[in-house]
Amino acid sequence: MRFILNVVWLVLCGLWMALGYVVAGLICCVLIITIPFGIASFRIAGFALWPFGRTTVERRDAGAGSLIGNVIWFVFAGWWLALGHIFTGIALCLTIIGIPLGIANFKLIPISLMPLGREIVPTDRPFATR
Repeated sequence: MRFILNVVWLVLCGLWMALGYVVAGLICCVLIITIPFGIASFRIAGFALWPFGRTTVERRDAGAGSLIGNVIWFVFAGWWLALGHIFTGIALCLTIIGIPLGIANFKLIPISLMPLGREIVPTDRPFATR
């Protein structure tokens, strides 16, 4: 079932949302000082491309640096990526078939706003940390 949901997700919204994260990551990597944000953006792009069967967990070793980084990320990239998830989620919820995908889009909003200090893990081991 996860495979089918991921394929439908990929066709309806995953490709577009992942592309948004890749563009944000490329912009961050060009600016050199924001390369950690670019790496986080590329991680989320993979998650946005194929989300079913994976989840995010907080990293216990994330400190004040990730908090400061998340504030900077929110100001420069997080809010418009979250808006993309909101608009895509609303559009998907207009159809019966798209409702589960719309809900999944809404679940991606927190990681799009604050990606640092989070880790993407398979759902069969959601408590795994480094």
